[in-house]
Amino acid sequence: MEYSTQGIAEGNIGLLDVLLATVADGILMIDAKGVVLVYSAACERLFGYRSDEVLGKSIGMLMPGSFEKQNSNQPPNAGEPWMVGASREIVGRRKDQTTFPMCLSVGEGNLDGRKVFVGVLHNLTNRKLDDTIREREANLRSILDTVPDAIVMLDDKGLIDSFSSAASLLFGYDSAEVVGKTVMMLMPSPYREQHDGDLRHFLPAAEQSTVSKSRIVVGLRRDGSTFPMELAIGTVVGGPKRLFTAFVRDITRRQGAEQRLEELQSELLHVSRLSAMGQMTAAIAHELNQPLTAITNYVEAAKRTLETADVKPSIVSRARKMMDEAAEQTLRAGAIIKKLRDFVEKRDSDHKPENLNNVIAEALALAFVGAADENVRVKLQLDATLAPVMIDRIQIQQVLLNLIRNSIEAMHLADKRELILTTSSGDAGFVDVTVQDTGPGLSQDVSNRLFQHFVTTKDSGMGIGLTICQSILEAHGGRIWLLKSSPAGTTFRFRLPLASNLAAAA
Repeated sequence: MEYSTQGIAEGNIGLLDVLLATVADGILMIDAKGVVLVYSAACERLFGYRSDEVLGKSIGMLMPGSFEKQNSNQPPNAGEPWMVGASREIVGRRKDQTTFPMCLSVGEGNLDGRKVFVGVLHNLTNRKLDDTIREREANLRSILDTVPDAIVMLDDKGLIDSFSSAASLLFGYDSAEVVGKTVMMLMPSPYREQHDGDLRHFLPAAEQSTVSKSRIVVGLRRDGSTFPMELAIGTVVGGPKRLFTAFVRDITRRQGAEQRLEELQSELLHVSRLSAMGQMTAAIAHELNQPLTAITNYVEAAKRTLETADVKPSIVSRARKMMDEAAEQTLRAGAIIKKLRDFVEKRDSDHKPENLNNVIAEALALAFVGAADENVRVKLQLDATLAPVMIDRIQIQQVLLNLIRNSIEAMHLADKRELILTTSSGDAGFVDVTVQDTGPGLSQDVSNRLFQHFVTTKDSGMGIGLTICQSILEAHGGRIWLLKSSPAGTTFRFRLPLASNLAAAA
């Protein structure tokens, strides 16, 4: 070890030698010009320079950037970081030019009438690393405590390593009750018996580091109740042991929503069939009334002809009887059709004040069941200030379902597929709903006959959907019309009265 011994008593040299060779923190001594006089063994380990490479050189060689300029050939107490009596964090520079954080404490003294400064250097690299690890752990814990899905970390034997706050809420256990125990405690029979705790079978064999595809399994709460959950498993590789991360989502509500969706679809289908039957019956009655009336007229004409013809009375009597029976059956057929029409059109309605925006949102979800691959972009422009409307929710959803699905089908081959649903205040006491698409539009011929029976642009369509919509809206005191049609798209609008308007009228 080399160091300056000028002016140091001979009796103290041995003690100083031992001190500089063994002290854990680095010790430097510099003069007023920043020239290194003493350089301990710990400094050699800290900076990577041998003492003969540093002694007699400027202290600036051990500091990067501005520190080097600031402390080269200047009185140490004239600038940072060599300020007497202060401990501060600074950056050191090793021989290989890498830098590291360190704490510097400076003291001032005299040696042979010269002012000298002694600095004690403590490497902060490990502390900084520990702080970084603690910060990352705190961030991870914060994520685990706030993420809505439950997260359970397990080792390769299926023992629980950590348990997030959401997991505690979901399963009913505190973290301390489950950490170190097998994950099988969170699974009911027979799932518990079917698995050995090894979660590797959840992962793709060739991609053990990826998150597995989610699957539906059953979870077991502390109170013994079970619930459906969506489970995905991923691996954490890089530490001393391999960990698995289980992402768990309670899908009880989602399954309830899907069930409600199926119920609504069933209701809408039922109402749609009844409406279709009513419209078909009305159309058939309309179409058949004319030929039935004509048949009746022909029978009456035939009777009059027989009366003037030179025919035996017995034959006339028999012909008249048959014609009377034919006329009677014709009238009976008309009566049957009328009764059928009256029966079908007497649909039970449940009119209540409803939030129209919510009705539209639900109908939109229904309309896109089975149509997710159409890649239609939906824009909702719903007026949140609208007052409630007095409607039969199912019937109005049937109107919306018909219009939305017509739009989706119309845009099937379009380059741009955009569906825009808008609600706004209409005339006084009414609310308007607009359904706009970017399909090819309607021909003039179809537009002119749009709300007539059996008018359709579909190969397999019956042409009664818009007629059903029209009858439903008219029964609600509203109406529907084609607002615009062009090669750039089609826009329909329908109008419904506000609940307050109907109440005032009553």
